[in-house]
Amino acid sequence: MTQRNDTGADPTVRGRPVTAGRSGLVRWLAGYGTFGVPQAAAPIAFALLALPLTGSASHGAALVAAMTTAQVVAALPLSRLGVRFDAVGYLRVLIVVRTLGLVLVAALASAGAPFALVMAAAASAGAVNGAAYGYLRLLLNHVAAPDKLPRALGIAATLNEATFAAAPVVASVAGSFSPAGAVAGLAVTGMAPVLLIPRTTGVHAPPPAGVPSARFGAPVYLWLFCTASVAGAVAAVEVGAVSLALRYGLEAGWGFVFALALCLGSISGGVWVSVRNRMPDRPQVLAFLGATTLGAATVAAQGPIWLTLLGATAVGFFLPPLGTYFSLVLDRLAPEHRRAEVFAFMRTANALGVIAVSGLLAVTGTTIALGGGALVMGVATLLVAVTSLVGARRRGPDPGPGD
Repeated sequence: MTQRNDTGADPTVRGRPVTAGRSGLVRWLAGYGTFGVPQAAAPIAFALLALPLTGSASHGAALVAAMTTAQVVAALPLSRLGVRFDAVGYLRVLIVVRTLGLVLVAALASAGAPFALVMAAAASAGAVNGAAYGYLRLLLNHVAAPDKLPRALGIAATLNEATFAAAPVVASVAGSFSPAGAVAGLAVTGMAPVLLIPRTTGVHAPPPAGVPSARFGAPVYLWLFCTASVAGAVAAVEVGAVSLALRYGLEAGWGFVFALALCLGSISGGVWVSVRNRMPDRPQVLAFLGATTLGAATVAAQGPIWLTLLGATAVGFFLPPLGTYFSLVLDRLAPEHRRAEVFAFMRTANALGVIAVSGLLAVTGTTIALGGGALVMGVATLLVAVTSLVGARRRGPDPGPGD
């Protein structure tokens, strides 16, 4: 089942139905931009919610951890469950479940319920995040032609950065008046994709009969590892921003300048991807990985502050080009009926990178955490370099980025 154009021909590209006109893509981008609001605002909103409930704002981190852990655990089974249903309808159900979970968090906190119940509600809200992202990304294949995907992903990356910059500020202001109201507000905002995402007919790819769900090939795991590595390098700057400010003799509040450098770099990188609108080839990706490694190492070295800010900007700038490449190459490598699953894995890899670096920062301190992020980036770059070299020797010049 596909939508039809005025000539009566099925508007498909590489076997995928594509919604006619720009309205479908615009609606998808708007839905994508609002999809990340709960995760972007949760650290601030949950901290303000936990303060009157437990007497400590730090307990908000436990709610965020519950959401993230549930996402990692549930991403695979929920993604596989969805192949039986229409993707748009399933995505809407997942987002509604997240919304109800966040509303329950606000209601339980307002009622003074035990903190364990609030954590359970937060986990129920977070459990669907990975799978929901997988199906949201899958739908982009059906609202944008393949030659428009790099630009669409670049715009999406820019919108995501704007969301993660603005949502915490709004949550902070709203939470100062009503912590529970702020959580309810981000829940309602995060439900916007239910209304925004276009209704694309026939997005349903059940597994072929008699074909077992085998493991993905090694290239898929390579790019998932790279995804986690880049997420870890970014998280090292974001989570360690306050510690970096203190190490430079600044007040803790000045930590925002390091996160701001990262954010401005990422927005610039997203704009560059959108204007360029091309999938990079393997040598370019290797150069992007190397530049990100150098930027992460520069931050870890903690030299002159201007150099550290430059390194943070570099890490941010190459995040959208690399994220776009990872998304496109995983799209090409995954079987059709497992694309949503691999996109959910991609989201989970991001979460694991953040969790690993955050844990390292909590246990060992800023210097080792920053150095660990740079080291893992170096390993990812080396692996891509080695696999590219081996592949080139086996088959001659690299015929495509998906190999």
